[in-house]
Amino acid sequence: MRFFLICCVTLWLASCTDRSYSPIYPEALEVGAPFTVFAATSRAQESDGTFGFRRSEQLSLLELTVSIPPNHTPGELKFGYANPKPKTEFTLAQQTEFNSFQTFETRLTDYIQQKKAGPKEVTIFVHGYNTTQNETAFRAAQLAHDVKLPGALVLYSWPSRARAFGYAYDYDSMLFARDGLEKLIREVKRTGAERIILLAHSMGSALTMEMLRLVETNDPGWAKRHLGGIVLISPDLDVDVFRSQMNRIEHIPQPFVIMVSEKDKALNVSARLRGTSDSERLGNISSIDKIADLPIEIIDTTAFSSDAASSHFVTATSPALIALLNSARSMSDTFGPEDFGLNVAGSSVRQIANGATEIALTPGTSLASESR
Repeated sequence: MRFFLICCVTLWLASCTDRSYSPIYPEALEVGAPFTVFAATSRAQESDGTFGFRRSEQLSLLELTVSIPPNHTPGELKFGYANPKPKTEFTLAQQTEFNSFQTFETRLTDYIQQKKAGPKEVTIFVHGYNTTQNETAFRAAQLAHDVKLPGALVLYSWPSRARAFGYAYDYDSMLFARDGLEKLIREVKRTGAERIILLAHSMGSALTMEMLRLVETNDPGWAKRHLGGIVLISPDLDVDVFRSQMNRIEHIPQPFVIMVSEKDKALNVSARLRGTSDSERLGNISSIDKIADLPIEIIDTTAFSSDAASSHFVTATSPALIALLNSARSMSDTFGPEDFGLNVAGSSVRQIANGATEIALTPGTSLASESR
């Protein structure tokens, strides 16, 4: 009972913070390092110019410059709201709005071509539940910066209520946002990007899979023609639902990676809210028997939960895991066009028949390229 009351008080205090407003602060670039995030959002624009939780059938297209503080350490994300501190916090320094997809595509194409090294690659990041427009821009920038993501980063920001008790609203918004994500992928494809990686977190994974199921029903093979890889991080998805979605995809893009952790507290809560007796979602499964026949890679990050700031986003908040990823090779090699290609020295790698590959990462191991 005491724990329940503490949780309620914590959630109430969090709801008192005005998370809807983060000012654009150009002076931040005098101390911080700029990081470019392109964004498409199905959030409605408010009268003050911000993008909140209301839904819009028209996508707004943006270029955001996030200032990364000079003393930032991998896995850490600090930001303010009304009064940002650029010396220590991620800050929104610039925001450009595009009046058409054509101008958005032209600018994105120019940006991709400026990246001289490696393939012309675009990663589309789809955020999860309970987050604002700027919060998810900061998280996308932090993750991409820390893991040295190649190419251009595009954020798909769907209309989350950004409240702890807004789960039902967010679930409906996730379904509402499916068409917008499909449209964004089609437009990014027109830039001439050689590879598009879809990177989704939590409820954003449910949005990703629902979009893929819907479009594949009408246009079989669409996913493989448009995507060069899919990564689901801590997916808030029922395992049976995931199987039904995968069964609809005619040709599953490769690599198809799922990053899981048995110690994911948020997914434990999500499962219990649904009356799941084993308290498991896809992102915190303890056994992969139900999906062992699927052509996917399962990366178990449980061992890194202890040093992660968030058990629900170990990939972005564990300094040890980020260091492990970066010590192996560039992320452009990790997200290779044919295979995720992970050989984890000293850890558990298990090929299950001709289906899933299970990789259990442990601190102190290293990643190396492997052709299979």
